[in-house]
Parts: sequence; structure tokens; C-alpha cells
Amino acid sequence: MKKTVLRSYAKLIARSGVAIRKNDIVIINAGLDQPEFINMVVEECYRAGAEKVLVDWSYAPVQKTGIKFMKPKALGRVENFEEAKLKFRLEKNPAMIYIISDDPNGFKGIDQKKYANAMKEKLKVIKPYRDQMDNKYKWCIAAAPGKEWAKVVFPGMRTSTAVEKLWEAILYTSRVIDKDGNLLDPVAEWDKHNASFAEKCRVLNEAELVALEYKSSNGTDLTVGLMEQGSFLGGGEYTLGTHEYFNPNIPTEEVFTTPKAGVCEGIVYSSLPLSYNGEIIDNFSMKFEGGKIVEVKAEKNEALLREMVGMDEGAAMLGECALVPYDSPIRNSGIMFFETLFDENASCHFAIGRGFTNTVKNYSEYTNEQMKEMGVNDSSIHVDFMIGTADMSIVGIKKNGERFQIFKDGNWAF
Repeated sequence: MKKTVLRSYAKLIARSGVAIRKNDIVIINAGLDQPEFINMVVEECYRAGAEKVLVDWSYAPVQKTGIKFMKPKALGRVENFEEAKLKFRLEKNPAMIYIISDDPNGFKGIDQKKYANAMKEKLKVIKPYRDQMDNKYKWCIAAAPGKEWAKVVFPGMRTSTAVEKLWEAILYTSRVIDKDGNLLDPVAEWDKHNASFAEKCRVLNEAELVALEYKSSNGTDLTVGLMEQGSFLGGGEYTLGTHEYFNPNIPTEEVFTTPKAGVCEGIVYSSLPLSYNGEIIDNFSMKFEGGKIVEVKAEKNEALLREMVGMDEGAAMLGECALVPYDSPIRNSGIMFFETLFDENASCHFAIGRGFTNTVKNYSEYTNEQMKEMGVNDSSIHVDFMIGTADMSIVGIKKNGERFQIFKDGNWAF
């Protein structure tokens, strides 16, 4: 890929993604796949005014080896230096950039139960820090192609060709280049994109919805309750306190809200495979009663799905409802990325587990416990899965009982 195009992408991440300001501290989490591009992101952060940029490198095969050989107690222990990093983040509030590039099959074959139990133990230490940092820092997840990832997305191709094809797909769906590969002005494109999100959210928030009804010919028939204090968000967000605007996901096509925990009835069927911990869960369904999942079925990896929804009490409830048009750039690309950042933007989706506190109106005025009482689900996990179809209908139920068609035939109805 041309360096001029990659530099434009790096600039987008630094200036629109985490929206670097003078004297910001930045931490970049990245794999070893695209070091030259990571260096471009570092440089663009400094050019935007960052005081210090730190890169935290990772390598999935090493992590997998650790999962295999470490004893469960050691795997689940948060070391002092790891906790010190969390304390540093809590004190300095750095902007966080996550550049994903890992092989979707990188954790394939691990002991899922051992890993899940270790994560539960780690989260006992990590979660209190995470809760304190919630909504207070700027963050952005973006992507760069790793060789193994590219070979999964484009099997049978020469590795170099597959990497180039994945670069093109990432840059197109991220609004850096057009369909013909011509360089756009990505910062300006994202300004327009965010304006579109703002208008959709305005209409939905003024409707005063109390529930969403989902129906599709694949069998999905689900009613999801909404919080009275809830709101819809999309595109860019603002930090709590400093009120800095940033874009957490590049790309994104979703307008989302946090549903009311414990208010959900019916059944929902997946429309795309779910890549989870190196395994694929496919052709699955979840049945809800009293807001909780009471039954799951899957043609592939049903046991793993059951393990996931049993992680903790909140893992069996919804934490997000996301509205994504079927006619989206990612869907239209015809590519299955096997990566949630992209695949969730090809289709309407739900997430089980943790909800978002910033979807509560005036959320800064409430404690996390108060927002939990309002209906924000709490869990150690947040896992997105795709449900949108070409014939999906979503109807909003207003506070006064009126019905409002939100999606028809898989796309926005307004």
C-alpha cells in the first residue's frame, strides 16, 4: 500500500480517532505485524501535539503459549507491574489507541475453560480500575492487516496479495479511499459521517422509545425493553469532564443504545458467524425469558457459546442494541473479516454482557451503582454478535404507545 495513503490513515487515527491535543500522553497497543505503520501513527500523534507516545507490543503466539503452560493460578494473577500500569492510566488518563491485526484463529485450540476462569480472576483486580476510568479517556480501535489474518480472510491467495487486499478493505471501509482506491480526505469524510449519525440519534431520542421489536424471516422475534433515561449514540463521543470529542471505532456504521437489563422476551438468531477466543460459533440462537438467556443452540461450538453466556450473571443479559443498515459499506464489500470491529458493522447486532453507562442521559450525575439500578447491565464481558438480515424489521414502541418503524427490509426506514 502506498505510504501516502497509510500516512493519511495514521493521521485520521491520531486526529479524528483519539483527537490528540497538546501535551496528551498516548499509549498504543499493537501487534508485531505492521511496525512501519505503527511508527507512522506514533509520528502523527507527535505532530498533533502529544507529549509522549508509548507502544505496548504484543504477540498472540506468545500469549497462547502462556495459556497452555501456565498453571491456572499464575494465569489468573495480575502482577504488581501490571497493576502499576492500571494505576498509571488512572492517574495520567492517557489516550488509548488499539491497532488490531491478530490472526482470528490465533487462540484456536486453547483450554477455553482454563482461560475463562483466569480472566474471571484477573477482572477482580482490573474491573475496579476500569470502572473508575470509564468514559474519562479518549480511545480508538482501528486495524492493520497481519499476514495470518489476511490469509484467513482471503484463503488461497499469495500472502503478500492477501495483505494488500486486506489493506484495501480496511482503508475503504474506514473512509480513507474510495471504491477505486483513490485517496479521500478522511478527516472531512468522518466529519460528514458523524453529522449523519447525529441526525439519526436526534430522531430516535426525540421519539421517547420504551421498547424495540425485532422480526426477521429467519425466526428472530424479540422484544427488548429500553431505559427511560436511555439515549442513542453513534459515531463520535465526548469524554466525561474534559468534554473532548473522539471517534472510538474506525470504522463504524452503528447507532446504538444500552437496553434495560432484565427486560427482554423472545428469540434471536445469528446472521453471521461469531469469532470468539480463536473459535467460530456459527448458526446459533438465544432464547430470552425475563430478560435472561434461558437457552442457546448452535450448529458449531454450542458448548463454547454456553460457556460464554455463563461467565457471570450479567453475561446472560443484553448490554447493547446496535442499529446498522444492511446496505452498509462493510456488508457491500462482501468480505467476512472474522473480526468484530468490522463484522459488527455489516449488520444490526446485539451484545451480551456489560452495557454502556454513557448512553444514560446526564450520566455524569449518577454513580455506576445508580445506573445499574436504572437498567445498565454489568458484566465482565461484552461480546457482540450479528443479527441483521435483508428483511429485518425493527419497530420502536413509543412512551405513548405509538409504533415507529425504524428499520424496514434491513435498512433505515426514515
